[in-house]
Amino acid sequence: QVQLVESGGGLVQPGGSLRLSCAASGSIFSINVMGWYRQAPGKQRELVAVIFSGGNTDYADSVKGRFTISRDNAKNTVSLQMNSLKPEDTAVYYCNLVRLGVGGTYWGQGTQVTVSS
Repeated sequence: QVQLVESGGGLVQPGGSLRLSCAASGSIFSINVMGWYRQAPGKQRELVAVIFSGGNTDYADSVKGRFTISRDNAKNTVSLQMNSLKPEDTAVYYCNLVRLGVGGTYWGQGTQVTVSS
């Protein structure tokens, strides 16, 4: 099993910044994909950004140039630096880990991000 614990959500004004962090523990295995998804009220959960254990990244078009995902393989953490936040970024953000090869998809409990003046 894998446990994911997120931190760093909160309320921020439009144009502001937040940094989300996620710590993974358990049977992580070295070959995996970690990422962030978000779900706004009344909408489906959507991908925000992912980063592979080798360092390759992918972003949703809506956040490219504003958000940066990073990971520390030694500490089993993934972070999401969010800049130039917009009201439409308001959502619950979920940390995700997918173990490649051995299988298994895991989710954190979610952290609320609210962008409002």
